[in-house]
Amino acid sequence: MIKVFKLPDLGEGLTESEIVAWLVAPGDEVTLNQHIADVETAKAVVELPSPFAGVVRVLHQPAGVVVHVGDPIVSFDIGGEPDPLSTADVAAPAAAATEQREANLVGYGPAVERGGHPQRRARAGSGPAAVAGRPASDQAIGEKAAPADHVPSAAPPAAALAAADRVMPDAASVDQPAAASTALGVALVGERPRSTPPVRALARDLGIDLTTVTGTGRDGLITRDDVRAHLTRSVPVPVPVPVPVPQTMPQVPSGALPGSPAGIQAATPAGAFERETRTPIRSLRKLTAAAMVHSAFTAPHVTEFLTIDVTPTLELLDSLRADGRFADAGIGILAVVAKALCLAVGRTPAVNARWDEPAGEIVQFHHVNLGIAAATPRGLLVPNIVDADRLDLRGLAAALAALTTAARAGTTTPAALAGGTITITNIGVFGIDAGTPILNPGEAAILALGAIRSQPWEYRGQVALRKVLTLSLSFDHRLVDGEQGSRFLADIATILADPARVLTMV
Repeated sequence: MIKVFKLPDLGEGLTESEIVAWLVAPGDEVTLNQHIADVETAKAVVELPSPFAGVVRVLHQPAGVVVHVGDPIVSFDIGGEPDPLSTADVAAPAAAATEQREANLVGYGPAVERGGHPQRRARAGSGPAAVAGRPASDQAIGEKAAPADHVPSAAPPAAALAAADRVMPDAASVDQPAAASTALGVALVGERPRSTPPVRALARDLGIDLTTVTGTGRDGLITRDDVRAHLTRSVPVPVPVPVPVPQTMPQVPSGALPGSPAGIQAATPAGAFERETRTPIRSLRKLTAAAMVHSAFTAPHVTEFLTIDVTPTLELLDSLRADGRFADAGIGILAVVAKALCLAVGRTPAVNARWDEPAGEIVQFHHVNLGIAAATPRGLLVPNIVDADRLDLRGLAAALAALTTAARAGTTTPAALAGGTITITNIGVFGIDAGTPILNPGEAAILALGAIRSQPWEYRGQVALRKVLTLSLSFDHRLVDGEQGSRFLADIATILADPARVLTMV
């Protein structure tokens, strides 16, 4: 019996994923929940388990391809006999098998029931597949015959049937009467635009009526890109004006150097003069771009800078490393800054909030899920430390090490990337002193930590060589007033400049 596994929703309404690598091949025997592929969503690389125990028969998609949720990706032979069919039934065994309830895939919820009654199978010579001249064997994997109830009495034009065949590659689209009707050119009236809750929220924020947006996702699903494209559709694209070329210009043979005899060829290998490379925008880069644009154009950013002497903090770290109780704790400057930020949040809670535009509310968080911006080979990730305000220095150092290791190894889960309330980005590791960081969407503040440098500094009435760094704080001016942002930044600076002062702040 053949079972077709379609790409599931891997979390948070993501509509597509890229198959990074297959760990199985046709003919391999697999067990239930065996790791069969690595799949990259817009947020993380996740392990895809097998929903069946059996033998791999077909890999429908190669590695490196972006697949939409619901598309067939692999077929399994799970053994056993197909359901008995009547003599009039011509649907393929796989089509009959898909009518049974599929096995539960660990981590993605139970399979969806198709109602309390079985669907009718198409009779011989009926249904879009038969009318279009497609043999029943073409539906053996990943398709069902359309219910006979939905076949129009009059045969549609051949062009319409061809279009219907193209847009109905699997059972998900054939099962729905609306999809079949649309494929055959029948207009549907009064149907609500198909979209996900985040897309509807984005449309509300931008004042866009989704009924005016054309969806390019699967089965007409409206995506974030569709909403943003709708905004720019009326913006004229400048057309480059062609520059006339004199007809008397001498023709240079291919590969020859201008100004040289025709026989002298360029020594540079072919392709060396390529002036650009085009790379598809997908996965993490696509999500990061969308998040940054949304944040930059919805939250009014304000950035403040403060340069401080952190020599006392570095002396504290030296003393902790010399203490046997903390020698192996791995406490560094980032852990100290994280602790200082958590303490300062308690004194200025406005920086730990979210502006909920659809609800017309300000959400005040009473916990700190501290996001840490991490540069990885895949791009920028911002996993967060849950309840960071409840951890001590040792606990923060351990959490930072685990978070950074997972991010760089590509094993960060989507859950670890969601739910942050405030963020730190350490641009000092790149030798940068200050910047204007963009807020992580849904957060009110982000702190950038600059490079630590030895500089002349006023110290106890004299000029001395001290360790100095600059803090850059960006905040959402809808949520945080200038006085609040300044006090928050000053509290962090006070702790880093004189760690003993924390006793006066708690």
